Amino acid sequence: MRDAAMRVRGGMLGGAGVVALLWAAQVRPSARLDALFATAAHLTGLLAGYGVLVLLFLMARVPAVEHGVGADRLARWHARGGRHVLLLCFGHALFALCGYAVHQGVDVVRAVRELFGYPAVAAAFAGTALLAAVGVSSARAVRRRVSHETWRGVHLLVYLAASLAFGHQLAGPDLALAGWFWALAHATVAVLLLWYRAVVPVRQALRHALRVGEVRVEGPGVVSVVVYGEHLAELRAEPGQFLRWRFLQRRLWHTALPFSLSAPVRGHALRITVKALGGHSRRIRRLRPGTRVIATGPFGALTAARRTRTKVLLIAGGVGITPMRALFETLPGGPGEITLLYRAGAEEHLVLRSELEAIAAERRAGLHYLLGSSDAAYDPLAPQALLALVPDLAEHDVYLCGPPGMAEATQSALLRAGVPAGRVHSECFSF
Repeated sequence: MRDAAMRVRGGMLGGAGVVALLWAAQVRPSARLDALFATAAHLTGLLAGYGVLVLLFLMARVPAVEHGVGADRLARWHARGGRHVLLLCFGHALFALCGYAVHQGVDVVRAVRELFGYPAVAAAFAGTALLAAVGVSSARAVRRRVSHETWRGVHLLVYLAASLAFGHQLAGPDLALAGWFWALAHATVAVLLLWYRAVVPVRQALRHALRVGEVRVEGPGVVSVVVYGEHLAELRAEPGQFLRWRFLQRRLWHTALPFSLSAPVRGHALRITVKALGGHSRRIRRLRPGTRVIATGPFGALTAARRTRTKVLLIAGGVGITPMRALFETLPGGPGEITLLYRAGAEEHLVLRSELEAIAAERRAGLHYLLGSSDAAYDPLAPQALLALVPDLAEHDVYLCGPPGMAEATQSALLRAGVPAGRVHSECFSF
């Protein structure tokens, strides 16, 4: 996974280098102030346009990229890259405005009025405003206060912003050398988006004919949904992965929800286990048998392919037990080679307990429940506590899934306990 992430990151940086080289090939050295502003505006504009393409590519759901890098890491790159793109857009606008004002010998206010007279510039301004709206909606303080639908709806504006900016970029100075590259890059990303976010989901829906078969209560606020379909082996869904589920029922059909498989694919059945954490997950409990389902994926890299050692430790927190339960059953290993630590606030919060205990007994695997409040004085996931449960911890691969705070603290504890960073495998879906 690390190699795949390095290749993808290297490719993105390499693309930025190509953009910079195309810009450098067109630079006409000049010490005039207006020329310096124009040159800086040209570079920041090209990099901003390329950055928008990278943001769209990261969220295109290309299976090879998602499986190799991990959906959570792609989402973090997307969020971090969005901030850089906005800075480049603002920098481009500032440099262009100053360059025009100096060149024309007018004040800034008049320069703004005159620049808005160019349709391509007005379109670029509108695109930048849309990107800024997306950025504001993603700020942590705002994100907590808006619904998931609103947040996703605002994010769709990125497509319109990219379209508006494309025309402006083609109108840039001396773009003949880079025009073919720019058109090819935009066409490639557009095809990937159309294929993997529109064509593939429709094709899968027709092929697999998924329907809700059963909704079972597993515990307080937790249900399992069994979905039946056809040709499910063709999905190649591995334990530890997730799909994005769209249930075609009122108040649910318009949102694709990411849920991990809580059991291996068996014949014609898929199963997810969901905890009521928000409006949509609460509505899952009221799903009716027979409801049509569209599932895209699988996604995620928390699979057996990341394993490098004979011994494996699985650590789950809360509803993070769902992918861990599937891995607990399927990861190859002899007696004592697979251990699961399940962190929960209290005994009644343990989900799928009977299944976990049956798997542990059948496989002679280790199973430990770590119960107690997260703010208690004793932390069962502290380094010394982990070493007491698993003395040869440093010899294990560790798979980790849980709430963001718990996952971050546990990862730090594992590193302090001597587990190399390359052997801690986790995915966090707080995005």
